[in-house]
Amino acid sequence: MNIPPPGASFNIAQHLLAANAARGAKPAFVDDLGALSYGQLDERVRRLAAGLQAVGIKREERVLLLMQDGTDWPVAFLGTMYAGIVPVAVNTLLTADDYAYMLEHSRAQAVLVSGALLSVLTTALTRSDHEVQTVIVSRPVAPLHPAEVEFDTFVSARAPLVKPATTGPDDPAFWLYSSGSTGRPKGTVHSHANPYWTCELYGKGILDLRESDVCFSAAKLFFAYGLGNALTFPMSVGATVLLMGERPTPDATFKRWKGEVGGLRPTVFYGAPTGFAGMLASPNLPSRETVAMRLVSSAGEALPSEIGERFKRHFGVDIVDGIGSTEMLHIFISNRPDKVRYGSTGWPVPGYDIELRSDSGGPVPDGEPGDLYIHGPSAAMMYWGNRAKTLDTFQGGWTKSGDKYVHNADGSYTYSGRSDDMLKVGGIYVSPFEVEATLVQHPAVLEAAVIGKEDAEGLTKTKAFVVLKPGGQATEEELKAFVKDRLAPYKYPRFIEFIDELPKTATGKIQRFRLREREASAK
Repeated sequence: MNIPPPGASFNIAQHLLAANAARGAKPAFVDDLGALSYGQLDERVRRLAAGLQAVGIKREERVLLLMQDGTDWPVAFLGTMYAGIVPVAVNTLLTADDYAYMLEHSRAQAVLVSGALLSVLTTALTRSDHEVQTVIVSRPVAPLHPAEVEFDTFVSARAPLVKPATTGPDDPAFWLYSSGSTGRPKGTVHSHANPYWTCELYGKGILDLRESDVCFSAAKLFFAYGLGNALTFPMSVGATVLLMGERPTPDATFKRWKGEVGGLRPTVFYGAPTGFAGMLASPNLPSRETVAMRLVSSAGEALPSEIGERFKRHFGVDIVDGIGSTEMLHIFISNRPDKVRYGSTGWPVPGYDIELRSDSGGPVPDGEPGDLYIHGPSAAMMYWGNRAKTLDTFQGGWTKSGDKYVHNADGSYTYSGRSDDMLKVGGIYVSPFEVEATLVQHPAVLEAAVIGKEDAEGLTKTKAFVVLKPGGQATEEELKAFVKDRLAPYKYPRFIEFIDELPKTATGKIQRFRLREREASAK
């Protein structure tokens, strides 16, 4: 690889804007209400930056970004960083108590918020001891209070900032909060250089995004995955992005695929396994001829091979599965558009080194699960205000992912599960994901989640929670036999419970710890 590193003075917002200086008239972002050209984006970013400085927000102070996807989101994110201020992009599906914690934890000096989320923010502010200077409201849905200002009014009130804040590649640029499936979410601090490396190594190096592409991501911009998909990657090549504020239901996604919103049909789609499963089960699944996708990406959780194969049969396009994390900002192990091995996560992305370590920290042989560690240039700087967890996760240039993986003879890696989800049955590790991926191959099964359950003798056995497809029918014994025929005998689920839906995070990841809690409370 011959990718030049960022210079000593580097501002990621300025870098992305400068890359598109000659594309002023081209649509950069398109949402339900209209389009924002690259030229308009440049001007609005610099106006917002000037406004934030004018109200007294200083370099490296934080601003909470609580906004639904739309053309104001990239203006807010880039404009904040252009001024040397640090945006804290947060999940729009959380509670007022969550936002109260994040306001206090980040010490945010201002909030950029969508009008539809203003009421939950107002509640959060009343529950927090922390005061903010300014609340800037995008697309208000009701009259604003005197302490609040409308986004367009705020942006238009100042002349564009002439030049960006002089930041370096290692200066803090933005925060993303981890999902926080147990305990409080962690404020993950990323530098100005980190998005540069993910763009070069993955957006260009693996996905080969093009200026002619129209990109559409079901994962929202506040996720690390969605941020690369629908902002930094497309801007790095001058592509156009279709943004959607509503939830990515199958029908809402299909409307965008078919060009019914904004008149654009995406050539690149980024999704997650749960979403793909729901779409493939939908009676409204579009035909191959009505969509324009040339590239489809998946991350967030491991992709069952059955889902990838069914998608390929229907649309003629492979799903390129990979694994990334909030801590590494984007994907570091991946299949390739021209090299897909379903059932595996693929091969290390050039620029990233991978190690699998045993419980004692030593190497593990091929075919056996080990703890996944990553070394690469996009690793986060720290967890804000959490030294113990920072030292545990970021270890001498290596980042501990918390995942278990198996290294295969062809150099690819296969997911075995989260380290805290792995089961030992009869003294042998069993991957919940392997059992789940087998269960969803049954034609009646939509989703499955596997945990450990003690039998009458106090020994750990596998238990599966199964969600059937609409109209699908299967018995417990039928599913047990189905798995027995495909996996080693000790792996089949000894217990099966049919439920209506699985507990999930806002990103669609299965929360197995909720199922363990449910099982414990049933004793």
